[in-house]
Amino acid sequence: MTNHNPIPNYDIKDVANWFLNKEPMTQKKLQKLCYYAVAWSYTLRKCPLCTDCEFEAWIHGPVNRVLYREYRSFGWTPIPQVSIKPDFGDAEDLLETVWNTYGDLSGIQLEIMSHKEKPWLNARKGYGTYDRSVKAISSEDMIDFYWKMYEEGQND
Repeated sequence: MTNHNPIPNYDIKDVANWFLNKEPMTQKKLQKLCYYAVAWSYTLRKCPLCTDCEFEAWIHGPVNRVLYREYRSFGWTPIPQVSIKPDFGDAEDLLETVWNTYGDLSGIQLEIMSHKEKPWLNARKGYGTYDRSVKAISSEDMIDFYWKMYEEGQND
């Protein structure tokens, strides 16, 4: 594990375009894939993957406001596939791993998964199941939780 350049050259829309280059998908799936990419970048690369990478603990799981505003007009319908595929350099392997790990899951499956994980659960403390929240999910919680998951995977 190396400490990479801490100043990202990409924004969260670039991350979204990277995933949308793979296939059309719902905003829910896109949000969760981007969340996992950001979380694993903090965990394994020790730096943010992109700018504006804050995720909030919304009712349906982690949501980035920038992405929500960009794609909210699609509602529950899939966002079309794009031809743009930003080159993430040394983070490209991380994105491929996130895609290979989570890409076959639906938005609902990813929502259910995120609801069982400590980063989202910790940010939702004090909120009821259907209470709105704009509380940010802590990058420290992401690192702590996903690092433990990574270590357990190394011991399999």
